[in-house]
Amino acid sequence: MIRSLQSSDGPDVVSLLSWMDGAPEREVFAPDARTPDDLALENSGKTCLVTADDLGSVTAFAALSPFQDGLLLEGPLSETPGNLPRLLGAALKHSDNQSVYAFAARDNVAVRGALEAAAFLPMHSTDFYRLSRGQLGAAAALTDGLTLDHSADTQTYRALYRAAEDTWSERLHWSEAQLLTHLHSPDVQISVLRRGGKALGFAETELDGDLARMTYLAVHPAERGQGHGKTLLMHAAKRAFERPEVRAVQVRAHDHEGPARTLYTRAGFLHSRSVVTYLLEPEGEEA
Repeated sequence: MIRSLQSSDGPDVVSLLSWMDGAPEREVFAPDARTPDDLALENSGKTCLVTADDLGSVTAFAALSPFQDGLLLEGPLSETPGNLPRLLGAALKHSDNQSVYAFAARDNVAVRGALEAAAFLPMHSTDFYRLSRGQLGAAAALTDGLTLDHSADTQTYRALYRAAEDTWSERLHWSEAQLLTHLHSPDVQISVLRRGGKALGFAETELDGDLARMTYLAVHPAERGQGHGKTLLMHAAKRAFERPEVRAVQVRAHDHEGPARTLYTRAGFLHSRSVVTYLLEPEGEEA
């Protein structure tokens, strides 16, 4: 039976999330919470559906929430592949004919098959690389008038972000207050490379327990080809490892970002996993 998520379902959904965590090929976009109480808070405001067996136990989970210009699909998540298509179809009935984005591990054959059968189209894949503590090489000294700032005003940040990559848009929708809160968070590290006061590029790292995620690394197009990307990468990773709890730094690159992939592998980062981004367009719109 497919029904709305109930407060009593928390432990079963957490068990499904723990099952997903047990193997990288099971990954889908899913809640961060790993306790029933945290899950209840995180799911507030979402459309959450589950599949329940005859005893009322949850065997599958999916959710929809606002995202960019449409909706974000969490899941579908189930240990039984046969549960996926029906739950996915039920969730999509709540999409109100909006665009729906979904994310699944490249090796998650069951979920990818269900998404593609439901007319989701793959947009791109993202490769993730990791470097463990003790494996980072020495960061070269700054020369030729280069300096590193560990902060950025919102105007500089937006300008670098806008120029860096034409597919980046999330931060541009943030209000001034949202961006200031983010930039001043103790769990966000910003590194801005400058020459003579001019901002050349930036790295942004989000600290999450023992993992530091370098969410953005970009050099202004006019300043590329001079090794600034490597400078930012090495110094930002070194700064992240100054936090004693950080055991690894993670970076990412989309499938069209060949230079970034080369940069990461030459710096010693190892490929850890790949995720495919899908999009379901509203009915009546061309892909």
